[in-house]
Amino acid sequence: MPEMTLLGWFHTIFGVLALITAFYTLRHYKVISMQHLPGRLYVYITIFVAGSSLAIYNQGGFGIAHWLGVLTLVAVFGGLVMEKFTLFGGFSKYFQALGYTSTLLFHMIPAITDFLRRLPIGDPFVDSFEDPLILKFHLAFLVIYLIGLTLQIRWLKSQPAS
Repeated sequence: MPEMTLLGWFHTIFGVLALITAFYTLRHYKVISMQHLPGRLYVYITIFVAGSSLAIYNQGGFGIAHWLGVLTLVAVFGGLVMEKFTLFGGFSKYFQALGYTSTLLFHMIPAITDFLRRLPIGDPFVDSFEDPLILKFHLAFLVIYLIGLTLQIRWLKSQPAS
């Protein structure tokens, strides 16, 4: 595994901060929204982390992590548009939740992959992207994402129309 660059360290630190902020926001507010300071902080940090991922090329070119960075930026932009302009009327809040919550999944996939491929130092848990442990984590995160998104949609439906 290549050494971490200074950009890689900033990317990782801010990525962890984004995840902590997102989980706090979801726990406290049930959805990520620019209306709340933690939600704004999450969105801004996520934009930085996704953008910085596009500049990290220590794995030999434009790969899946870069595509996840692009998807993250698209999802954030979609969430912002839905929140600001409510293009689909009452359905916009659901698309907003889909966009912002999808960014969490897009954070977690490369985060766990990098974690398992780097630690413990000198004898990492896995040595390839196809390792069954990585794939099990990815599947678990997908299931958690789907459950979380379903809970958010149910919560949004229970809220009075604004």
